Amino acid sequence: MELMKLEIITPNGVIFDGDVKQVTLPGSEGEFGVLAKHATLVSLLETGVIVYERADDREVAVAINSGYVKVDEEKTTCIVDGAVALSGEDSDISKAIEAAKTLLKSTESSSSAIASAVAKVEQIGKSF
Repeated sequence: MELMKLEIITPNGVIFDGDVKQVTLPGSEGEFGVLAKHATLVSLLETGVIVYERADDREVAVAINSGYVKVDEEKTTCIVDGAVALSGEDSDISKAIEAAKTLLKSTESSSSAIASAVAKVEQIGKSF
């Protein structure tokens, strides 16, 4: 599978910058997936979870509160207000899960969007 570059950026710095096989994003109209060579688009991101598959087939999840995404054929850039990595290299996943829940609940999104994102975070936590 062809790789594309993914960047997830917050006001505090870069959360992720690397090559991925695919990414699933919480768009304002619902979740959508992006692969390499995707058509160019710009979209709002809602409270939710970004899930991406790295080149080594490992899935990583990042809870976000809101932001924007710009997709090009070769690169996807997510600019978000706040983010917490839920998997990957973090050895203390329980702290990350609690931080993600706090981040998600602090947003001004609809209560159904927050509930859906928190449920997804809790499901990710059960897989560890």
